Amino acid sequence: MPQIWMTYDELATLSGCNASEARVLALHLSLDRRKSRDGNTRVKLDFALMSRFFETIREGEFGLDDAITALRDTHRQMSGGFGSHRESIRRGVA
Repeated sequence: MPQIWMTYDELATLSGCNASEARVLALHLSLDRRKSRDGNTRVKLDFALMSRFFETIREGEFGLDDAITALRDTHRQMSGGFGSHRESIRRGVA
Protein backbone atom coordinates (compact mmCIF):
# COMPACT_ATOMS: atom_id res chain seq x y z
CA MET A 1 0.00 0.00 0.00
CA PRO A 2 1.53 3.35 -1.01
CA GLN A 3 2.04 6.10 1.51
CA ILE A 4 1.16 9.68 0.70
CA TRP A 5 2.30 12.39 3.09
CA MET A 6 1.00 15.96 2.83
CA THR A 7 1.56 19.23 4.62
CA TYR A 8 -1.43 20.84 6.28
CA ASP A 9 -1.61 23.31 3.37
CA GLU A 10 -1.73 20.46 0.85
CA LEU A 11 -4.32 18.60 2.92
CA ALA A 12 -6.35 21.82 3.12
CA THR A 13 -6.34 22.10 -0.68
CA LEU A 14 -7.42 18.47 -0.99
CA SER A 15 -10.16 18.88 1.63
CA GLY A 16 -11.39 22.32 0.59
CA CYS A 17 -10.59 24.07 3.86
CA ASN A 18 -7.79 26.15 5.38
CA ALA A 19 -4.58 24.82 7.00
CA SER A 20 -5.80 25.13 10.59
CA GLU A 21 -8.98 23.21 9.74
CA ALA A 22 -6.85 20.59 7.98
CA ARG A 23 -4.79 20.22 11.18
CA VAL A 24 -7.99 19.65 13.19
CA LEU A 25 -9.14 17.14 10.55
CA ALA A 26 -5.83 15.26 10.83
CA LEU A 27 -6.17 15.12 14.61
CA HIS A 28 -9.80 14.01 14.37
CA LEU A 29 -8.90 11.22 11.92
CA SER A 30 -5.85 10.23 14.01
CA LEU A 31 -3.59 10.49 10.96
CA ASP A 32 0.10 9.78 11.50
CA ARG A 33 2.10 13.02 11.69
CA ARG A 34 5.81 13.62 11.28
CA LYS A 35 8.07 16.64 11.21
CA SER A 36 10.02 16.64 7.93
CA ARG A 37 13.60 17.76 7.46
CA ASP A 38 12.33 20.92 5.81
CA GLY A 39 10.57 21.86 9.06
CA ASN A 40 7.03 21.19 7.82
CA THR A 41 4.74 18.74 9.56
CA ARG A 42 3.25 16.19 7.21
CA VAL A 43 0.35 13.81 7.73
CA LYS A 44 -0.04 10.39 6.17
CA LEU A 45 -3.28 10.08 4.24
CA ASP A 46 -5.67 7.29 5.13
CA PHE A 47 -7.36 5.18 2.45
CA ALA A 48 -10.32 7.53 1.98
CA LEU A 49 -8.10 10.59 1.57
CA MET A 50 -5.75 8.71 -0.79
CA SER A 51 -8.76 7.74 -2.91
CA ARG A 52 -9.85 11.38 -3.03
CA PHE A 53 -6.28 12.43 -3.95
CA PHE A 54 -6.09 9.90 -6.82
CA GLU A 55 -9.51 11.01 -8.04
CA THR A 56 -8.43 14.65 -8.16
CA ILE A 57 -5.39 13.66 -10.22
CA ARG A 58 -7.57 11.77 -12.69
CA GLU A 59 -9.96 14.71 -12.97
CA GLY A 60 -7.17 17.26 -13.41
CA GLU A 61 -7.06 19.74 -16.27
CA PHE A 62 -4.49 17.68 -18.12
CA GLY A 63 -6.12 14.38 -19.15
CA LEU A 64 -3.51 12.07 -17.64
CA ASP A 65 -5.04 8.98 -19.22
CA ASP A 66 -5.19 10.78 -22.58
CA ALA A 67 -1.55 11.85 -22.25
CA ILE A 68 -0.45 8.28 -21.50
CA THR A 69 -2.44 6.95 -24.45
CA ALA A 70 -0.94 9.58 -26.76
CA LEU A 71 2.59 8.71 -25.61
CA ARG A 72 1.97 5.00 -26.18
CA ASP A 73 0.51 5.67 -29.64
CA THR A 74 3.49 7.84 -30.55
CA HIS A 75 5.87 5.15 -29.32
CA ARG A 76 4.08 2.52 -31.41
CA GLN A 77 4.19 4.74 -34.49
CA MET A 78 7.87 5.52 -34.00
CA SER A 79 8.74 1.90 -33.33
CA GLY A 80 6.84 0.80 -36.43
CA GLY A 81 8.52 3.43 -38.55
CA PHE A 82 11.99 2.44 -37.40
CA GLY A 83 11.18 -1.24 -37.80
CA SER A 84 10.14 -0.86 -41.46
CA HIS A 85 13.17 1.35 -42.12
CA ARG A 86 15.43 -1.35 -40.69
CA GLU A 87 13.74 -3.96 -42.90
CA SER A 88 14.32 -1.74 -45.94
CA ILE A 89 17.98 -1.37 -45.03
CA ARG A 90 18.32 -5.14 -44.61
CA ARG A 91 16.79 -5.71 -48.03
CA GLY A 92 18.94 -2.97 -49.56
CA VAL A 93 15.91 -0.88 -50.50
CA ALA A 94 16.70 2.20 -48.39
